[in-house]
Amino acid sequence: MGREDELVLDGVGEISEEMSAQITSLPEVSYGRSKEMADALDLKALTGNVIGIKLVDLKRYADLNIFGSPQSRISKGKGGGVFINVYKTLKTDPDHIYLAISQDIDESTLIHQLAHVLDYLGGSKLMPGTLEPLGFELGIPVDHLEHTEEFGYWLGYLKGRFDVQLDADDTIIFYLYENGMLIKGEEIEEKNRLVLKSKSDRIFKFLSEKSQEINTLIRNLPGYIGERAGDLEQN
Repeated sequence: MGREDELVLDGVGEISEEMSAQITSLPEVSYGRSKEMADALDLKALTGNVIGIKLVDLKRYADLNIFGSPQSRISKGKGGGVFINVYKTLKTDPDHIYLAISQDIDESTLIHQLAHVLDYLGGSKLMPGTLEPLGFELGIPVDHLEHTEEFGYWLGYLKGRFDVQLDADDTIIFYLYENGMLIKGEEIEEKNRLVLKSKSDRIFKFLSEKSQEINTLIRNLPGYIGERAGDLEQN
């Protein structure tokens, strides 16, 4: 899509055409409402990009163990979905973005991953799964970098579009978006340590100050694991 030089591979080494084909040849799946949601999104109208979405099985993708897709990495993918780095599929299918999803994927996880797609194509333009080095370098949780203000917008759009009840983690993210707390993609692109550290600290402070209100919001939602203050769970 004209930004190949910006792509970062979440692993070491080069993706060969053969490796790429292993992913793009995986059979498509349609777990839950995944196909309904993916097919309903006009990506050209929403983001200006002429590209489609293909859905493959999460375990089968993980079993390929292609740079950045071992089971340990997949386990961080919100339990049921991963936006596969487009660098991995570019050589054999540049016309699609690939999502790997589990058979028991829930609707909140589905729109979470679709929000990452929309954010990448028509928002912050950041690829999830590539920001851990920057987070480590700056001492900022990767969640604060991956869940941008633009991501929050798309999460809310999909929530309303498909009438989805967000889980506890996504409710916190959307609450941060509604209160203007998420970091903008352009601020992350600039990599200004002082700005990003300040914004991250502001998120922690806000979550701590609003902990009781947030706990009330998420108490009866899927994924609730007890009162949480000043923290964003890994997604």
